[in-house]
Amino acid sequence: MTKKQIERWSPVVLLLIILALWQAVVSIFGIAEYIFPAPLAIAEAMAEFAGPIAQAAWKTFWVTMVGFGISIVVGVMLGFLVGSSRLAYAAVYPLLVAFNAVPKAAIVPILIVWFGIGVGPGILTAFLISFFPITVNMATGLATLEPELEDVLRVLGAKRWDVLIKVGLPRSMPYFYGSLKIAITLAFVGTVLAEMTAGDSGIGYLMLSAGSQQRMALAFAGLVVIGAMAMIMYELFSYIEKHTTAWAHRGSQGG
Repeated sequence: MTKKQIERWSPVVLLLIILALWQAVVSIFGIAEYIFPAPLAIAEAMAEFAGPIAQAAWKTFWVTMVGFGISIVVGVMLGFLVGSSRLAYAAVYPLLVAFNAVPKAAIVPILIVWFGIGVGPGILTAFLISFFPITVNMATGLATLEPELEDVLRVLGAKRWDVLIKVGLPRSMPYFYGSLKIAITLAFVGTVLAEMTAGDSGIGYLMLSAGSQQRMALAFAGLVVIGAMAMIMYELFSYIEKHTTAWAHRGSQGG
């Protein structure tokens, strides 16, 4: 196998090793399923409850995507504002940091009062927990534009707006895609958190119900589904990034 093939299959091999060790530990020590289910028990639960899991997964997925979509719009706009103006950076960035430090679990009860039980808290929690990385990375991409390059463009007659749109935004794309890969995983966390607190459906609600009934295999199946959805979206953004910003990675493709 070539080095590239080894790198491609290494996550799968590592996962299989972890699952085998997991199964062996549970079997050797006789750990009860309601405490820590084995991978085979989780697979059986996924097969037995395939219908309810699929319905819950679809609900969680589209709620997450709505919140994530809002976070992209708001994050890009805020990032552009913060990164393009020193005054905006000084005024807005500290407030964003302070807001991001607030535990989102503490905000969910407030969202329940405002929007009630249902998809509203899930969408807003997914948005609130995922827009910050997008904002910061967009602002960083714009703020790190070399002053020398900007001076040259100014000499050539480019205005500040032209520099930001024609040079700053393209240079920010690697930062932007990097933030999307982080934000999408956080968005799923936010949705599941809201579903476990204020939801009446979705993977989070399914896991909470399964846990209360000591069906730990089903609860772990929900974790597997959430992880799989987040990984798929992560890989999707990685694929898009690779095929739209290849110029930013040419120097690191050797070897």
